[in-house]
Amino acid sequence: MKKIEAIIRPEKLNDVKSALSNLGVNGMTVSNVSGFGNQKGYTQIYRGQEIVTKLLPKIKLEVVVSSAKLDEVISSIVEAAKTDKFGDGKIFIYEVADAVRIRTGEHGEKAL
Repeated sequence: MKKIEAIIRPEKLNDVKSALSNLGVNGMTVSNVSGFGNQKGYTQIYRGQEIVTKLLPKIKLEVVVSSAKLDEVISSIVEAAKTDKFGDGKIFIYEVADAVRIRTGEHGEKAL
């Protein structure tokens, strides 16, 4: 099993959720986060003062999938989240040793 952690633009969340739903991915965790990379933030004027905002709003999406579906899920996220501009985000993949469904006690991929 693999855990996919994707940092994406907030406006692309619905597109990514739809793409994952079409693949049969049933569960995900979504968090509002702030960060920056190559985008480096932006400058704005507030009450005559120049303010540099380095942290930009992003969405962190976490999904655990079977190793067999990994490439398909990653391709789907990239396709749905891509705008070809700085700030599109990143995807990180982690190994998951086990998963347990609390309600039933199922282990492994059955718990997904």
